[in-house]
Amino acid sequence: MEVDTVIKAQRHLYNDVIASGLCVLCGACIGQCPYFHVNSLRGTVQLLDLCELEKGRCYERCPRTITDIDVLYKGIFGVPYDENKIGIGIVKDIFLARSTDPEIIKKGQDGGVVTTLLWTAMEEEIIDGAVETKMSGDKSPSGFLARNKEELLQCAGNSYEQSGSLEILNRMQTDTHEKLGVVGLPCQVMAVSKMKIYPAKGGTAADNVKLVIGLFCGWSFSAGEFHKFLQEKFDLSKVLKFDIPHHPAHTFDVLTKEGRKSIELDEIRKYINPACSYCGDMTAQFADVSVGSGRAKFKGWNTVVVRTETGVALLEKAKTKGLIEIQQIPDASLEHLKKAAFNKMKRAIENIVMRTGSKCDLSYLKIRPEIAQELQNG
Repeated sequence: MEVDTVIKAQRHLYNDVIASGLCVLCGACIGQCPYFHVNSLRGTVQLLDLCELEKGRCYERCPRTITDIDVLYKGIFGVPYDENKIGIGIVKDIFLARSTDPEIIKKGQDGGVVTTLLWTAMEEEIIDGAVETKMSGDKSPSGFLARNKEELLQCAGNSYEQSGSLEILNRMQTDTHEKLGVVGLPCQVMAVSKMKIYPAKGGTAADNVKLVIGLFCGWSFSAGEFHKFLQEKFDLSKVLKFDIPHHPAHTFDVLTKEGRKSIELDEIRKYINPACSYCGDMTAQFADVSVGSGRAKFKGWNTVVVRTETGVALLEKAKTKGLIEIQQIPDASLEHLKKAAFNKMKRAIENIVMRTGSKCDLSYLKIRPEIAQELQNG
């Protein structure tokens, strides 16, 4: 598929995205460019040196450089972006689900659906491995390529910090024959979509991505300062899981063998990456399957949005094998999700306009004027 895109050099990416405060630390530029490096202490991308290229993949694939939503929709789904898809995106099916595997339930987040779907995809030879985020002994998150159930379980659970996990995809051999799955936040899913739609000469590992699972996201914590905060407050080697319960709770919970300790969200909001305020995608719209929490009313369940035929086939395999159980999502819960997703997009547009000073300048986001106007007026 041939598309028009603006391709600039690495120095433009640094100036336009990293230095300007738009970087979400997705990892899409790391591993391709030898002059970019993740500073784990600061949780930022560091420029080691300037390259001599006039254009590069790093700029092209970044989710915070010019991103034409219509092009992505046509490339992934074969249809343009329209008013009915604002916020929640394309939906072939939507329901509540949870794993039937006790081990996955114990280690996974909410209903353990992501790990279960990845394991199903491996068993069915849809993928050979999955690019995920794995926490180290001190709970620092980073990218990891899981190739079996044991390794998938090592990646189960949410760190709530940025991980830069797409670096793993970029560092793989371009001639790999491994069929890959990718799990990521909406910004990472958008980056993978750009990798697939804007093919590179000679190919990349992204050409072998056969499954993309997106995670619902409102925001994430900046890795450096937030992790330092956690280290000062807890013995992270003893932490089993992190959780942010939904309303009426208003806490960040740390689970250990000794029990659960809670921090008020108001105490740690200052560690949220400011760049998240310019992201309007709550439900990872460009994934094959998007997965979020079942919220407080359905604790221990996941909300699952199936978007592509690949997603439909995978969910059918998991259901047929008895690996997940499902129930219908109530109309009220679905309407709440649609409203929340729309409002996140609306807030992002408002924040972008405040940043640029013009309703006609939506920074990196390229959407049709009538949709932008609906969001600004809705």
